[in-house]
Amino acid sequence: MIKAIIFDFDGVIAESVDIKTEAFMELFKKEGKAAVKKIVNHHLVNAGVSRYEKFRFIYREILNRDLTDNEFKKLCDRFASLVVEAVVRAPCVKGAKEFLDAYAGSYKCFVASATPQPEIEEIIEKRGMERYFAGIFGAPKMKTDAVKEIVRSNGLSPEEVAYVGDAMSDYEAAENNRCHFIARINNNEPIFSAIDCIKVKDLNGLKEELDKL
Repeated sequence: MIKAIIFDFDGVIAESVDIKTEAFMELFKKEGKAAVKKIVNHHLVNAGVSRYEKFRFIYREILNRDLTDNEFKKLCDRFASLVVEAVVRAPCVKGAKEFLDAYAGSYKCFVASATPQPEIEEIIEKRGMERYFAGIFGAPKMKTDAVKEIVRSNGLSPEEVAYVGDAMSDYEAAENNRCHFIARINNNEPIFSAIDCIKVKDLNGLKEELDKL
C-alpha cells in the first residue's frame, strides 16, 4: 500500500521543461550554433541533473575552457533570472493539481527536484502549492539521497513509496532505494522504452495507478 509519493517538479507538476531548455539556449547563444546544439543535447539527455553539474560539463567537455568561480556564479544567477518567474507561471501538468487537491491529505507528498533548493521553494511558494508537500528537496542534494532521507525520516518502507518522474535520474533515485516508479511520458519515450514501469501521459489517472501497487 502506497503511503508516500515523491514528485519531480518540472514536467511532472508543472509543464516547465521547455523553459529550462530555452534558458540554456539563451545563456550560451554567444558560443555559436554548433556549441548550442551540443549544449542543448547534453541538457536534454541529462534531464533531471542539476544545472551545476551541467555547467561544469559544458565548460570542460564542450567549450574546453576553465569555469571560474565568478563565471559559475554569473551563470547560476542569470539562469535563475531566466526561469523562475516563467516556471511560476507555467501551467500544471494535466491532473496534477486535481490529484494534489484530492489526495495530498491521504498521502505524504514530497518534491525531489534538480532545481536549487531556495529556487524550488520560491517557485512552489509563489504557485501557492507549499501546503501540499511534507518536504521539498532541491540541489545540491542528489535525488537518490533525497529519497533515502524521505524513507528513513518518515518511518516508511520502500514498497510504501512511489516516485513520479520524467527523467532517468528520477528512475535511478527510485530504483536505488527500491521504491516504486511511475514515468510521466511526454516527448521522452526513448528514455523509458526499455524500462518496465508504469507509464502515464499525465496525472489524471494517477490514483488508479497507485491503487495497483
